[in-house]
This record gives sequence, C-alpha cells and structure tokens, in this order.
Amino acid sequence: MSASYAVIALGITLIFSIMNVLNFAHGQMFMIGGFAVYYVYGQYHLPFVIGLIVAAVGVGIIGVLFEMLFFRRVRRTAKREENNILLAVGTALLLENIALFAFGEKERGVPDVVDGVLRMGDAFVPEGRLLVLGVSIALIGALLFFVQHTRTGRAMRAVAQNREVTLLMGVDVERISAIGFGIGAGLAGLAGALLVTLSGVNAGVGTSITTKAFIMIMIGGAGVVAGSILGGVVLGFAEAIGYALLPGSVTYLFIFLALIIFLIARPQGIMGKPWG
Repeated sequence: MSASYAVIALGITLIFSIMNVLNFAHGQMFMIGGFAVYYVYGQYHLPFVIGLIVAAVGVGIIGVLFEMLFFRRVRRTAKREENNILLAVGTALLLENIALFAFGEKERGVPDVVDGVLRMGDAFVPEGRLLVLGVSIALIGALLFFVQHTRTGRAMRAVAQNREVTLLMGVDVERISAIGFGIGAGLAGLAGALLVTLSGVNAGVGTSITTKAFIMIMIGGAGVVAGSILGGVVLGFAEAIGYALLPGSVTYLFIFLALIIFLIARPQGIMGKPWG
C-alpha cells in the first residue's frame, strides 16, 4: 500500500507545486480510475493493462479539462486565493455526485489479476500485492525521470519555482500547467486502478483518499516530490502496524493524534523548508 499511496501523493504534489492549488478532487479522480478498471477489466473482461491505460488517460483528460475550463479562468480573474480552494472543493463535490448518480453507492470489486501467494521467510505475500507494488514503483521511477530529464519536466520544475520568471523566459506556462494537472490527475486515476484490485471502490471513497493524500504531503512537506514519496511510505506503514495491533476504528485516531503532535514540532513536514 505504501508505494500506491506514494503515487497518490505524487499526483497531488505535482498539481500543488505547479499551480499552488490543493486539489480537493484528487480522491474523486482516484475513484474514477477505480471504476474504469472495474468496467474495463471486471465487466468487459479486457486485459488489466487496458484498464490501467483507460484510467490514466481518461482521468488525465478530466484533469486537463478542469485546469483549462475552471482553474485557469479563476487564476486569471480571482483576487483572493480562497477562490481556488472553493473551486477545488466544488469540483470534488461535482465528481462525487456524478459518480453517485452513475454508479450508486454499491461497493465494487474486480477478480484477482494474478493468483497465488509467495513465501518470503516466515511471511506469505499475495502475488496481487506484489504486482501493485511493482507497478507503483515503476510509475514513481518514470515520473521522477520525466520531471528530471525531459524538457517538459524541466519546464514544470521552473514553473513550480517561479511562474512569472518562467513566463518571461518564453515558456508556455498555461500549457505546462494543463499538462501538470493532467499528469497529476492521471496518477490519481492509476492509483485507483491499482488499488481497486485490493480493496474495491465505491462512489464515496474519494473523501477518505483525499484526506490520506493531505496527510502524506503534510508528513513529507507540501510541494516536495521526495517528501510526498516519504509521506506515502510513512502512512502506509503506520496503517499496516495500526491495523495489526489496534481495532480499525482506533488506528486513524492515533494517526491523527500523532500527526498533530508532529506538525506542532515540525509544521513544514520532514523535507519541507521552514519558509514554505
């Protein structure tokens, strides 16, 4: 779960870094990716990889459209940053209500992509979880390579550092913002597509996923890519240990208490800078 959580956190961090917007609809985009695999792989019995592609491309297109039709206009005309927050909350409610209308409240799941269990020492690990782990790590590596070694990735980093100066250097900032939002949304869709094989999906799962994404970036440091990966790993291990030792309803009580204490001591997160 930790690696998949890191993919979720990377997506929301990418959007926040480039646009300075907390995407409250990130969990709903995760949910749409899960439903994409449910229908493509679970109902129409197409290969699982086709479901992953549909989830990534479909949710990525939704992200691009949101940036072009909603956030870009608000960014140009709004005088207060709170308008972006309200818009982000509105897009989350929009997607969630569309999902409730289209899919209902029923929990959906898909057949195992791979069968079998591997023995690793004294532990037994389902091969399905190893598949999710491997794909998640590959996605993280691909994104880091893209951001560090491609022209578009370097442009994204420049926009994240200083939007105005990047614009003066001749970079099409609006195009880069749309690409960044699309990639961030696509990562959320891919995470949902992967985790639906382990835990299922329903129309209301988005809120809890968005909450987890915020926890991850608060732990690692807002806007820090490496920090988002670290936050995903920390939350994944905290969940695993908590669910093994405590009742399920108590685990997140302790996680939130620990997070509050941690943020009091280090409000910028583990890898964030004190000034933001």
